[in-house]
Amino acid sequence: MRVTLKDIAQAAGVSVMTVSNVINGKSARVSVETVERVRRIIDERGYVPSASARSLAANRSRLVGLLVPAASEDSLAISPHNIAIIGQIERRLRKRGYHLLLRGVSDTAEIGEALRSWSLDGAVLLGFLDEEIAGLHRKVTGATPVLAIDSYAAGPLTTGVRSDDFTGARLAAAHLLSLGHRRIVFAGPSFTDVGVVHERFLGFRQAFEDAGLSTADCPVETLNTTHENGAALGRRWLGAHPDATAVFATADILAIGIIEGMLEAGIGVPDQVSVVGFDDLDISAYITPKLTTIAQDIVGKATHAVDRLLTLVEGGERPAGPLVLDVRLVTRNSTAPPAR
Repeated sequence: MRVTLKDIAQAAGVSVMTVSNVINGKSARVSVETVERVRRIIDERGYVPSASARSLAANRSRLVGLLVPAASEDSLAISPHNIAIIGQIERRLRKRGYHLLLRGVSDTAEIGEALRSWSLDGAVLLGFLDEEIAGLHRKVTGATPVLAIDSYAAGPLTTGVRSDDFTGARLAAAHLLSLGHRRIVFAGPSFTDVGVVHERFLGFRQAFEDAGLSTADCPVETLNTTHENGAALGRRWLGAHPDATAVFATADILAIGIIEGMLEAGIGVPDQVSVVGFDDLDISAYITPKLTTIAQDIVGKATHAVDRLLTLVEGGERPAGPLVLDVRLVTRNSTAPPAR
C-alpha cells in the first residue's frame, strides 16, 4: 500500500502541512527535532512524493517536449547525431527533475497543439528547417519557452544552441589541403542561404581562400544524409569523380556510407581517396578505416540546451543570442596524402 503524507504526519505527530513543508524544504518555522523526526519516518516508511502533486503545487507539469520532424506516419526523422543528442537531453532533464516527452510533428503548426495538449513547461526543437523555425509565432507557442538546436533562424521566440559549423568545415578542408589534396568533393544535403549545411559549405570554401586556392575544381554532391546514399556515391565514385582525391561529407553517417561504397568498388581509403566526416559519432572510431572527422560537443550541446530552456521555464531572462560551441578536428586513418 502506498504511504501517504497523512500516514507520515500521524506517525510523526504533526500536521500534513508540516510534513509537506519539510519535504519541500520550507522548514524555517519547524524545529530541528521535528524535521529530523519527519525525515526519519519518511526513510523508514519508504515514502516517495507524488510527482503529479508536486507539479500541481509548483504550477508546472515538469514535462519538457522534444519535438522532431515526422518523416511519415510510421517514422521519425532522427539522424544518428540527433539520437545521441536525445539521449543526453533526457539524462540532463532527469538530473534536473524534469521528464522528457518525445513527439514527432509533421509540420510546425502541430507544435502549438503539442504544447497545449501535454501542458509542456517548455520544448526543444531538433531537426527542423530554419525557415520552419523562423516562421513560429506567438499564436503557435503561446507563452511556452521554446529552444532550437542546430538552428540559424533569427526567430524572436526561440533561443538556441549550435556548433561552430563554419569553423568545423574549414578545419576539415584545411586538413585535406595540408596533405596535398586539391580536388575535394563537398558531399551533403541541398542547402539554402541559411543553415547548418550552408555554414559548412562556407567554411569549406574559406579554407581554400585561406590557402590562396579556388574551389572551382571541387564538385558538390547533393544527397540526403543517409548511409545508403553515401554508399551509392562511393560505388559510383570512379565514374563521377575520377580525378578527385578526397571528399568532405557533412555528416559521419554519410562519410561512413561513402567509405563502404568505395571499398565495395575496389577503391582504397585512404590510399586512393581520403574521407572526412562531421560529428565524431562513436562508430567513427570503430569502422575500418577509422574516420577522420570534426568532433562536436554533443554532451555540451544537450546540457546547455536543457539548462538554457529551464532558465526560461523557471522565470529567468532570455539569452541575448544563440550559444555557439567549439568543434575540433580528430585525425584517424581515413585521410592521407594523395597517391603520386
